[in-house]
Amino acid sequence: MSLRSRIVLISSLAVTGVTAAGETIQRVVGEIERVSRIVAEIEVSMEEQSVGITQIDRSVAEMDRATQQNAALVEQSAAASAQLNDQAQHLAELVGGFKLTGNAA
Repeated sequence: MSLRSRIVLISSLAVTGVTAAGETIQRVVGEIERVSRIVAEIEVSMEEQSVGITQIDRSVAEMDRATQQNAALVEQSAAASAQLNDQAQHLAELVGGFKLTGNAA
Protein backbone atom coordinates (compact mmCIF):
# COMPACT_ATOMS: atom_id res chain seq x y z
CA MET A 1 0.00 0.00 0.00
CA SER A 2 1.38 3.35 -1.01
CA LEU A 3 1.84 6.29 1.30
CA ARG A 4 -0.89 8.17 -0.50
CA SER A 5 -3.31 5.25 -0.02
CA ARG A 6 -2.43 5.07 3.65
CA ILE A 7 -3.00 8.81 4.08
CA VAL A 8 -6.38 8.55 2.31
CA LEU A 9 -7.33 5.55 4.48
CA ILE A 10 -6.25 7.28 7.68
CA SER A 11 -8.07 10.45 6.66
CA SER A 12 -11.20 8.43 5.87
CA LEU A 13 -11.00 6.66 9.22
CA ALA A 14 -10.45 9.99 10.98
CA VAL A 15 -13.51 11.51 9.30
CA THR A 16 -15.55 8.43 10.19
CA GLY A 17 -14.31 8.65 13.81
CA VAL A 18 -15.05 12.37 14.02
CA THR A 19 -18.52 11.81 12.52
CA ALA A 20 -19.22 9.03 15.01
CA ALA A 21 -17.94 11.19 17.86
CA GLY A 22 -20.15 14.05 16.70
CA GLU A 23 -23.19 11.76 16.59
CA THR A 24 -22.36 10.44 20.05
CA ILE A 25 -22.03 13.98 21.40
CA GLN A 26 -25.38 14.89 19.84
CA ARG A 27 -27.00 11.87 21.52
CA VAL A 28 -25.39 12.81 24.84
CA VAL A 29 -26.63 16.40 24.51
CA GLY A 30 -30.11 15.11 23.65
CA GLU A 31 -30.10 12.87 26.74
CA ILE A 32 -28.87 15.74 28.92
CA GLU A 33 -31.73 17.88 27.63
CA ARG A 34 -34.19 15.04 28.36
CA VAL A 35 -32.81 14.63 31.90
CA SER A 36 -33.00 18.40 32.36
CA ARG A 37 -36.69 18.37 31.38
CA ILE A 38 -37.36 15.49 33.77
CA VAL A 39 -35.62 17.36 36.61
CA ALA A 40 -37.69 20.47 35.82
CA GLU A 41 -40.88 18.37 35.94
CA ILE A 42 -39.80 16.90 39.27
CA GLU A 43 -39.16 20.40 40.59
CA VAL A 44 -42.64 21.55 39.56
CA SER A 45 -44.16 18.46 41.21
CA MET A 46 -42.19 19.09 44.40
CA GLU A 47 -43.41 22.69 44.51
CA GLU A 48 -47.01 21.53 44.03
CA GLN A 49 -46.58 18.97 46.80
CA SER A 50 -45.05 21.60 49.05
CA VAL A 51 -48.05 23.88 48.49
CA GLY A 52 -50.41 20.96 49.18
CA ILE A 53 -48.58 20.01 52.37
CA THR A 54 -48.66 23.63 53.54
CA GLN A 55 -52.42 23.73 52.95
CA ILE A 56 -52.88 20.46 54.84
CA ASP A 57 -50.76 21.79 57.70
CA ARG A 58 -52.89 24.94 57.91
CA SER A 59 -56.09 22.89 57.84
CA VAL A 60 -54.86 20.59 60.59
CA ALA A 61 -53.83 23.59 62.71
CA GLU A 62 -57.26 25.16 62.17
CA MET A 63 -59.00 21.90 63.15
CA ASP A 64 -56.79 21.73 66.25
CA ARG A 65 -57.81 25.27 67.24
CA ALA A 66 -61.48 24.43 66.66
CA THR A 67 -61.12 21.25 68.74
CA GLN A 68 -59.51 23.19 71.58
CA GLN A 69 -62.27 25.81 71.43
CA ASN A 70 -64.92 23.08 71.48
CA ALA A 71 -63.24 21.44 74.46
CA ALA A 72 -63.23 24.77 76.30
CA LEU A 73 -66.91 25.27 75.48
CA VAL A 74 -67.72 21.78 76.76
CA GLU A 75 -65.90 22.55 80.01
CA GLN A 76 -67.77 25.85 80.38
CA SER A 77 -71.06 24.12 79.61
CA ALA A 78 -70.36 21.42 82.21
CA ALA A 79 -69.49 24.06 84.82
CA ALA A 80 -72.64 26.05 84.01
CA SER A 81 -74.72 22.87 84.19
CA ALA A 82 -73.27 21.98 87.60
CA GLN A 83 -73.92 25.52 88.83
CA LEU A 84 -77.52 25.39 87.58
CA ASN A 85 -77.98 22.03 89.29
CA ASP A 86 -76.71 23.50 92.57
CA GLN A 87 -79.03 26.48 92.21
CA ALA A 88 -81.99 24.22 91.41
CA GLN A 89 -81.32 22.14 94.52
CA HIS A 90 -81.06 25.29 96.64
CA LEU A 91 -84.31 26.62 95.15
CA ALA A 92 -86.02 23.28 95.83
CA GLU A 93 -84.88 23.50 99.47
CA LEU A 94 -86.22 27.05 99.77
CA VAL A 95 -89.55 26.20 98.15
CA GLY A 96 -89.79 23.07 100.31
CA GLY A 97 -90.01 25.35 103.35
CA PHE A 98 -93.38 26.71 102.22
CA LYS A 99 -96.59 24.88 103.07
CA LEU A 100 -99.68 25.29 101.01
CA THR A 101 -102.96 25.16 102.82
CA GLY A 102 -106.50 25.33 101.56
CA ASN A 103 -107.81 25.33 98.06
CA ALA A 104 -106.23 27.47 95.44
CA ALA A 105 -108.73 29.82 93.79
